[in-house]
Amino acid sequence: MNFDDYCQPKAAPEGSGPYYALRRAPVAQQPLLTALFALYREIEETVRETSDPTIGRTKHAWWQNELARLDGGEPTHPVTKALAAHGAMRLDEAALVALADGFGMDLDQARYLDWPSLERYLERTGGAFATAVVRVTARRPDKAATWAAPLGTALLLAERVAEIGDDARHGRIYVPIDELQRFGVTAADIINRKYGAAFTELMRFQTQRARRAIDDALAAIPADERKTQRVLLAQAALSKALLDEIEREGFQVLHQRISLTPIRKLWISWRAR
Repeated sequence: MNFDDYCQPKAAPEGSGPYYALRRAPVAQQPLLTALFALYREIEETVRETSDPTIGRTKHAWWQNELARLDGGEPTHPVTKALAAHGAMRLDEAALVALADGFGMDLDQARYLDWPSLERYLERTGGAFATAVVRVTARRPDKAATWAAPLGTALLLAERVAEIGDDARHGRIYVPIDELQRFGVTAADIINRKYGAAFTELMRFQTQRARRAIDDALAAIPADERKTQRVLLAQAALSKALLDEIEREGFQVLHQRISLTPIRKLWISWRAR
């Protein structure tokens, strides 16, 4: 099996945001980064798209063991074999373990009481993944976690805002319970695709927080690292454009997945600085 052929559609299907973002990376880095993105999707799908918790925990434990096999030089999955082939020694093992552990939280809870508890989930998944990406691409990888993790956290927050309807169909709501209560929206409203003024204001708040988090994280990237982070910068630009589109569409995200056209994704990712 050609491991790259397996990783490409898993990590970045043609026309997707990651597809265009990954093409902003230097050619020499693209195979390793594509394999990293594929690993993220594999672990995410294992825990978030498995309805039976017992099966989900079994699959999750398998991936934790597979990461140990990768570290030991004996991977068995096409994605981890691709990582090994393209430079596993450059990977941040701790970040990958944290990523797997973070997604494991999805097996134990589908609601979050408040923002700090949701933020911990985002940090352990999105933050860990961005740290792994930056450790491959940064000029000074040993200093990267301090600014990479907040950006990854912000990008995952924006993704969860955009996919609130799809997440609800999988039984998960990534909006803090106390914020639902503050805006007068119930979990049943979201699951049953109930729109209204209260939901609009809730989504306006969620969208503004995600946009602000991305801007703050981008501002923290050291000036001499910005050219090394074209993939994450492209993802940030795409996330902000999608949030703008969702707002223009009146936050109608419960019954549909709002997206950007491929040509817009290409243009936005190419212009990202």
